[in-house]
Amino acid sequence: MAEEFDKAVEDGLRLSKRLYFGKDRAVAPPKPLPSMMKPGTHSYLPTAPMVYAVIYDPAIVDNPDIPSYQPHVHGRSDHPALIPLHMHGIELEVDCYLDTAFVRVVGSWRLHCVMGSKSCSCRVVIPMGDQGSILGVEVEVSRKSYRTQLVKLEDDKDTEKSSSTYGGFLKPHIFTMTVPQVDGGSILSISMSWSQKLVYNDGQFTLNVPFTFPDYVTPVVKKISKKEKIELNVNAGTGTEVLCQAVSHPLKQVRRNAGKMGFLYESEIYSWSTTDVSFSYSVSSSSIHGTVFLQSPLVHEADQREMFCVYLFPGNQQSRKVFRKDIVFVVDISGSMRGKPIDDTRNALSDALSKLDPEDSFSIIAFNGEIFLFSTSMEAATTEAIERATEWMTMNFIAGGGTNILLPLNKALEMLSNPRGSTPIIFLVTDGAVEDERQICDIVNNHVAEMGSKCPRIYTFGIGSFCNHHFLRMLALISRGQYDAAYDAGKYLVEARLQKLFTRASSLLLSNVTFDALDSLGEVEVFPTRIPDLSSEDPLVVFGRYQGKFPNSCKAKGVLAGLNSFVIDLKIHNAKDVPLNKIFAKEQIDQLTARAWFTENKELEDKISKMSIQTGVVSEYTRMIVLETIGKKIQDGLQQVPKKSLPPKKAAAEKQKVIPMPSLCIGFGNLTATAENVPPGCEEAKLPEVAEMFVKAASSCCGNIFRHCCCMCCIQCCSRMNDQCAIVLAQICTALAIFGCLECCSLCCADNE
Repeated sequence: MAEEFDKAVEDGLRLSKRLYFGKDRAVAPPKPLPSMMKPGTHSYLPTAPMVYAVIYDPAIVDNPDIPSYQPHVHGRSDHPALIPLHMHGIELEVDCYLDTAFVRVVGSWRLHCVMGSKSCSCRVVIPMGDQGSILGVEVEVSRKSYRTQLVKLEDDKDTEKSSSTYGGFLKPHIFTMTVPQVDGGSILSISMSWSQKLVYNDGQFTLNVPFTFPDYVTPVVKKISKKEKIELNVNAGTGTEVLCQAVSHPLKQVRRNAGKMGFLYESEIYSWSTTDVSFSYSVSSSSIHGTVFLQSPLVHEADQREMFCVYLFPGNQQSRKVFRKDIVFVVDISGSMRGKPIDDTRNALSDALSKLDPEDSFSIIAFNGEIFLFSTSMEAATTEAIERATEWMTMNFIAGGGTNILLPLNKALEMLSNPRGSTPIIFLVTDGAVEDERQICDIVNNHVAEMGSKCPRIYTFGIGSFCNHHFLRMLALISRGQYDAAYDAGKYLVEARLQKLFTRASSLLLSNVTFDALDSLGEVEVFPTRIPDLSSEDPLVVFGRYQGKFPNSCKAKGVLAGLNSFVIDLKIHNAKDVPLNKIFAKEQIDQLTARAWFTENKELEDKISKMSIQTGVVSEYTRMIVLETIGKKIQDGLQQVPKKSLPPKKAAAEKQKVIPMPSLCIGFGNLTATAENVPPGCEEAKLPEVAEMFVKAASSCCGNIFRHCCCMCCIQCCSRMNDQCAIVLAQICTALAIFGCLECCSLCCADNE
């Protein structure tokens, strides 16, 4: 899809050369990129919120104000061209809380490239930052308004046959939505919002919001006012001093309190921002410290239990001792890993091995349908052993065969069954799904129950969309490990995220973490259920709900790398200005979804869908739709999301048109694609509807062929046919014989009627 998008924008820029803007011009017409640029670099993928005209008929391309009287263009295209629309104004508002940022963009774009008497669809494209999650989009144009809304899957029965042309994900971090039938010359006022994570590194939090606009979205007419506004609010939640480290735009500080900062930039400009909005800050502390936030639920929340959040910072002291590691790398080398996935995995593992300390130990298990061992026991991480391991990976990381995760995982658990003063770690990398995933989780769960805190931490990493990411997350949650993924197997993504996850696993400062206040609560639900270890690469965040009174004090306890005990008092704050339910909504939904998959609990699925609709975070049990309303204006930007979802039938009763969107979630793995070794990123070709009916009909008994036909009738009929009819009938019968049933004929005809 990304390649098709890139080509469509290139065609659109070529078409836009037809536009004539008169003598009052501010910039030159858009210039295509140099022909020497390597193909496949996706140079036209958006690096900021953009809107495109979807052009099937090139003849409608013209300036709606000044006709250019270009020669008529004949013909239509099956694959549309995308012309970037001119942007007339943009406002960015970012609210940072703890490790999460909520981003809201309000802008206006003009359909400057379509005749005033014609119309076309417009595509809104939104690139998001790290681990971005779309929350909502609202559009106002020509007395029509459009807004996204989440509905429960049961309420979405009538909209199951949705098309990707209405929107979806262009890439895992790029959301798209189509606005139908926009008249040439119209102004689209759009408000969009999403959440994303702040990147933590070396004691600093860094925000990065895509905000790099190409020059061809700048209006060419000089008289048009162009206003750019950026508002940034930071609430670190610690109550300690927050230090600004770096900023990309000329932001002016407008307020500063303990743990809080506010910045503003607003200006009339000649050209739009050419850099992403980047902001880094640090929380001043060299040692481990933390805070407990308490908050009461909002009135309209379904869950009326009290909320708490424990936030534990590793500090920024560089000389701290980390745990010695016994680590087993379990790597998928099935046929679907062929090419870039397995090359990137090998490179990341080579880099990880080079960073092990001499007192660490390691081994490598490669698996497909069987297992291949680097060594039958743990090897000390000497220079000579690492060189041998690198050579072994070069010889043995050859993609081929099926996928069996249980066999290598059992072997890794066996190799780490006797830890001695170290942190045992299993690092699992796969791109496929298997049938016995729940059995694997049960085995690991039993292993944890037997070994307790000495059980290996399992760090899981999924590549592409065919593996069951909820299984991998559940495996990590059970074992106090962590999970990450590269949904897009594109350039550098797999290698970079793998390296980051390994760095997190190899930098453990505090193990077996507990919080004594939670033990005194009568009823408490904690996310994650088993608290992971504290790493120098990330703060430790524990969220939950409880009933009763929270104690007046809370201590964090654990074991340091030197195996001595650690205790620290945590400050308790009533978090009136930190929206805990919003901050942890996505992580809570993800963990609950993994639990619902594992337990197959329908009540839990219903709980997730309600939480998803209330918070606006997409889940496996909800579907996003677009509601079109005629004659309704959007006041003051983004409208408030209703408390309850509006089912499609009720929307129709209120004269709202429901536009279905495809599923925005990753699903629960694809066993068929895994069995067929389909590489990550290759979408399965769906059968057309007629073929689907044939396959469905063919599932019945082949004996029906003879029940519905008479031999004598067939002979008499065939004797009266000419040669061409006989050939056609023979071809049809051959095709039907392949599928095994003639009932599909009646099904197909009935459907067409």
